[in-house]
Amino acid sequence: MGSSRSSNPVYYISLVITLLISAWAIALPENFGEMANAVFNFLVTDFGWLYLLAMFAFVVFSLGLAFSRYGNIRLGNDDDRPEFSTLVWFGMLFGAGMGIGLVFWGAAEPLNHFVSPDLGITPLTPEAADFAMFASFFHWGFHPWANYCIIGLALAYFQFRRNKPGLISTIFIPLIGEERVKGPIGQTIDILAVFATVAGVATSLGLGTLQIGQGLNFLFNLPITTVTTIGIIAVIAVIYIWTAVSGIERGIKWLANINLTLAFVIVALVILIGPAVKMINVFTNSLGVYINQFIQESMRINAFGDNSWINGWRIFYWAWWIAWAPFVGTFIARISKGRTIREFVLGVTVIPALASLVWFAIFGTLGLDLGPQVAQQAVQVTETALFLVLQHYPLFTLISAIVVVLLITFFVTSANSATFVLGMFTSHGDLDPTAGKKLAWGIIQALLALGLLLAGGLKTLQIASIAAAFPFAIVMLLACIAIYRAVQEEFPAVNAEDGR
Repeated sequence: MGSSRSSNPVYYISLVITLLISAWAIALPENFGEMANAVFNFLVTDFGWLYLLAMFAFVVFSLGLAFSRYGNIRLGNDDDRPEFSTLVWFGMLFGAGMGIGLVFWGAAEPLNHFVSPDLGITPLTPEAADFAMFASFFHWGFHPWANYCIIGLALAYFQFRRNKPGLISTIFIPLIGEERVKGPIGQTIDILAVFATVAGVATSLGLGTLQIGQGLNFLFNLPITTVTTIGIIAVIAVIYIWTAVSGIERGIKWLANINLTLAFVIVALVILIGPAVKMINVFTNSLGVYINQFIQESMRINAFGDNSWINGWRIFYWAWWIAWAPFVGTFIARISKGRTIREFVLGVTVIPALASLVWFAIFGTLGLDLGPQVAQQAVQVTETALFLVLQHYPLFTLISAIVVVLLITFFVTSANSATFVLGMFTSHGDLDPTAGKKLAWGIIQALLALGLLLAGGLKTLQIASIAAAFPFAIVMLLACIAIYRAVQEEFPAVNAEDGR
């Protein structure tokens, strides 16, 4: 035990890197911002094509694998069965992967595209409204979930079927061999995964704190001060650290059930007060456009024209989802033992994607139906957009109060899954990391979010984490090859049991 503790470079190096980068971002936010933006702009401009092709490849690969002869392979021993019921499993993966973003952007993103659509579309017209819904569907549909699926599937396969550690570097065993994975190459991959996770979750924690603060301000006139910001982060941190320390079976599972229930309640109430038929029409029309333009839009980049909209939205999103993949993929893998590859892929890509599309159809319509004037007002501040929209409908106080609670619970779900995963990454892939490790990472994330909020460097950290996660686009493309090699090796054995 002592030797494994002293020889844990991933934990110590990633801790030092995280603290140094955070100190830089908090002490010199402008200098840090210039650097992060320069790197990010270079990646988006020169490698936008790579993000587009990689994300499309993840969709094709994951669905192709699910419906191939390898789809029946179980993530575990052949007689293993899922640890969690499908509903609880779905609640946990949905909360970890996207919940908070849907609440944050559900009304705000369609309104943004309505006010400032892509080139060639007149703002604030019915055409702009159709485009706004299609763009939101595209950014929150199959691509992000397929991206999570690649890491999740590879890890679940190696963890539960091959009994390997729960580390991102494990995926590379079929490509470079087990010895090299344990050396500097593997450790570098794992350190990058830790940094991408800490930065991504700290950013989301900060953005969510802003939205919770705005919600409380809207509802109870609570002033938005440094004290309230510290208070919100402190309360959330206590809850997510406590649920992470109490483990998946208790804390995290319990919260996932609350999330799903609250999300259903909000959806039901919003359909009740909003233009329900229009919501169904928007969903039907946008789904049709989404399916019809899926391949073309997946690879759309203007070779001779202006890419500012594509870079600012689509490539930004693709890069952000890739930055989240190490942590969400690892968490999804951890809760998916006993499912078949087909069940896993359909459960992680198709069902959550459809749920996201329904959510956007409901909240996007709620905002767009109020017309151009409200849209222009709502997009001024993203954190308040949803509350501004809800203000124009009955039951405003009730629904807004549930939204604030849901923001907190979704937040806690993302943060506690990340805390759990960071514990795994820095404990040689142990599937049940110690309470001490989870506590340490939980506190670091909260302090980092707070420091950046006060220094005004949240957006900057988001951009830095996207830049740091760029290598993961390549890591994940290699992961596709590794999974394919691994299942190919196994398939003759699956069929030739009798002939052996």
